[in-house]
Amino acid sequence: MQKFDAIRPFYDTEVNNGIKSLVNHPMMRAIMNFTFPDLEDVDWKNQLLKTHSIRDFQCNFIYQSVQKVLENSSEGLTTSGFEKLEKNTPYLFISNHRDIILDTSILNVSLFDHGLVMTASAIGDNLVKKDFLLNLSKLNRNFLVQRGLPPRELLQSSKLMSEYIGKLILTENRSVWIAQREGRTKDGNDATHQGVLKMLGMGSNEENLMEYFKKLQIVPVSISYEYDPTDALKMPQLMAEAKAEKYVKEKNEDFITLLSGIIGQKKRIHIHVGSILNKELDEIAMENDNTNKQVQAVAQAIDDSILQSYKLWPTNYIAYDILNKTDRFKNQYTDNEKSLFERRLEMKIDASNGMMMESFLNMYANPVVNKLKYGNAI
Repeated sequence: MQKFDAIRPFYDTEVNNGIKSLVNHPMMRAIMNFTFPDLEDVDWKNQLLKTHSIRDFQCNFIYQSVQKVLENSSEGLTTSGFEKLEKNTPYLFISNHRDIILDTSILNVSLFDHGLVMTASAIGDNLVKKDFLLNLSKLNRNFLVQRGLPPRELLQSSKLMSEYIGKLILTENRSVWIAQREGRTKDGNDATHQGVLKMLGMGSNEENLMEYFKKLQIVPVSISYEYDPTDALKMPQLMAEAKAEKYVKEKNEDFITLLSGIIGQKKRIHIHVGSILNKELDEIAMENDNTNKQVQAVAQAIDDSILQSYKLWPTNYIAYDILNKTDRFKNQYTDNEKSLFERRLEMKIDASNGMMMESFLNMYANPVVNKLKYGNAI
């Protein structure tokens, strides 16, 4: 449908031309040489040029690239909850968001490994301004979230995206990934933005909102990294916000963050998919007929699932104890793990800047604080 041309990924009929447009690009060569170090350029190019569908591109190339990233920059990926999902069934995955590329890539690797429907994934158009990145994202089944629009155009754009998400799930049997808020969480406090849910609700065409959300099959997702490879890069924005200053990104900042997230060390990674929010939506519909209150309750239900299932690592407990000058969680980490974290702190943060030090520690400690609210921080 031409209606969605401004935001949709490639159709399969467009995939081969999309590949031809970037097969000789230096960045594609870098990606392929990283992924297939034993192959000659001519070999992976020939394989790419034989590709005519997004699924083949994802399974034969992107899947392998993500595996290589995990092998080189992590100590392994663990998963939980995927056994609850049904094969050949589309879901709307609403996820906390820590890394620009890896969050959704790791989810799709996990879905593929479990024989489940992979996602079409939302990505901000500010991240794909370069033609190469735009074409690569369209080959990887990303659809565009249009940023920085004036209010009237933003409303139209939100409605278009809502309709597109509904079409993917309800008509095309395609799962969708979307972050719980605009942009990545930078302070460790994962919270669902009600505006995201209001956008999704625009596609309901006046039918009962909770019934429409049930049709979308909302599944909350939590992803956690033992080390956030972009932790220090998040500091300038956190500092500006702490001083109530407007933060202006540096040129190429998004691209540097994107690259750092991929190649930076993460240690262990865990991704958990929660249960479908059916029972919760029924209860919300019974308790409230006010749409705003319903949306607020849905956001809370998503937060409850994400925060309770978030996997805490030694780094989280260490940061909490340092920040609060306590040894409350000393049984959750070793002396060596604490030394490594303190060394990272020394390397990344200017010790004389108390506010920056506190922000860095909060980034890791806040997931513990959030878990404590549910009484399951261990």
